[in-house]
Amino acid sequence: MATTLEKVDVITVGVGWAGGIIGAECAKAGLKVLGLERGKERSTKDYSLVHDEFRYAIRYDLMQDLSKETITFRNSRKMRALPMRQMGSFLLAEGLGGSGTHWNGHTWRFLPYDFEIKSMTDKKYGKDKLSSDYLIQDWGVTYDELEPYFDKFEKTAGISGENKNPFAGKRSSEFPTPPMKRTPILKKFEKAASKLGYSPFMLPSANLSESYENPDGESIMACQYCGFCERFGCEYGAKTSPEITVIPTARKTGNYDVRFYANVVEVLKKGNKVTGVRYIDTQTGEEFIQPAEVVVLTSYMMNNAKLLMVSGIGEMYDPDTGKGMLGKNYAYQVLPGATGFFDEQMNVFMGAGSLGMSIDDFNGDNFDHGDLDFIHGASLSITQTGVRPIATNPLPPDTPVWGEDFKKSSIYNYTRTLNIGGQGASLPHKENFLSLDPNYKDAYGVPLLQLTYNFTEQDKNLHKYLTEKTAVIMKEMGAKTVMAGNPITNYDIVPYQTTHNTGGTIMGASPDNSVVNTQLQHWDAENLFVLGAGNFPHNGGYNPTGTVGALAYRAAEGIVKYSKAGGSLV
Repeated sequence: MATTLEKVDVITVGVGWAGGIIGAECAKAGLKVLGLERGKERSTKDYSLVHDEFRYAIRYDLMQDLSKETITFRNSRKMRALPMRQMGSFLLAEGLGGSGTHWNGHTWRFLPYDFEIKSMTDKKYGKDKLSSDYLIQDWGVTYDELEPYFDKFEKTAGISGENKNPFAGKRSSEFPTPPMKRTPILKKFEKAASKLGYSPFMLPSANLSESYENPDGESIMACQYCGFCERFGCEYGAKTSPEITVIPTARKTGNYDVRFYANVVEVLKKGNKVTGVRYIDTQTGEEFIQPAEVVVLTSYMMNNAKLLMVSGIGEMYDPDTGKGMLGKNYAYQVLPGATGFFDEQMNVFMGAGSLGMSIDDFNGDNFDHGDLDFIHGASLSITQTGVRPIATNPLPPDTPVWGEDFKKSSIYNYTRTLNIGGQGASLPHKENFLSLDPNYKDAYGVPLLQLTYNFTEQDKNLHKYLTEKTAVIMKEMGAKTVMAGNPITNYDIVPYQTTHNTGGTIMGASPDNSVVNTQLQHWDAENLFVLGAGNFPHNGGYNPTGTVGALAYRAAEGIVKYSKAGGSLV
């Protein structure tokens, strides 16, 4: 028997960047906000022993327990989906801060082209550039409309960067803090890219170049370049995360609280509104009903979609008919790139999650696609994130995979190997989608989310073209041996690739082509908001967090307006 608790104004399901921003902005506006987090509380003081590669990078201490909940995966509808038994292609976080704790800190704004990709592509290349199997569409909001919210997120996070990307959308202000250090490795890339006629610039970073106080009065420290960012928390408080910014801001209002070990298993709906959520205390097994005036789904994009599905809110996508929006437009990324082996030693073991340099010459529609068999592209970057010894074993071609020569080559190349990588935009396809698995359930009796996904011809063509570009840059950098990435074939759930999953709860200007409107309000339940990278109608050539942050501030504005007005679409 579930225990019904006292009603609150706003619930967020998940307390990462999205939940933290909603919590802070709504609490500052006087609303009583409760964050439900199924993981535990954590903060900077908990990471004093964070430089434990085995604990965090290999055993995934900050991640979700897949023995309790995972996803199932298949390449096509003809296959049987099987559970992901260990952390694979992407990393599912758990605990206060969510993925905002273990991220590298790359903080991009999606390009103006991304938000109007359908109309811009049709206008320039014609409506038949891609087949109708690709489900590209405009977002219903433009870059210029989102720019103030990008600006607000960057100032909250203190993002370090330089306004030297000629392809970026216009900015209303400069980056809050200067770019990170231009190391010898980055200068090598900068010189080569410039010589080839490209426009390199420092990667926008949430590892701050200097100490900073944000507009809410929260302090963020300067990065120490220790090389332990991705999969780790930051013991210096120098990698901007929700725990040191928006969550403290929310708590200071007196209108905000977080309830830990609270796993939401259902959103409760009556008529055209939701009434609250049902959750299970993962420590005691007790079941609770938490009523609320407004419910905001702010957990990882896959869990947002799953909660809507198991709650029966919205029409599930049917790939045979094309009807239904929930689960539609799932997209991932492809990773073109090249590895270079050098004679000189470099300090590759030092760095930071977002210490890098990029070019956007081959991103979005920044280059002509008229004679190419794909659209969009990738940001191409060299990053100096800190090469750690357990997970790093660079080997040139034709090196034995065991024995004396293997060991000798591994040791020699550890500090003599560089990589240029791209984040290629994977576009939605009618056969790539999210659904509920008919066979497998989680530890709480709820069906697992099922992922049906495979790389498309668009993905393969983009990957091949841009891999060749990275190999040319690496050769210009002076590598004695250049090893271009292998062509992609079928997607596999292992090994790790990127946590940049998008789609499933897409946004748009009409309920005919989206799950939520442009302020992330659900079309079928006016007091339900769904927020995360799942709102993206397609994936881009960047990390999604900066764009999620912008959407969160826009959604918060809508939630406050809705609450103050006493209800209605915003």
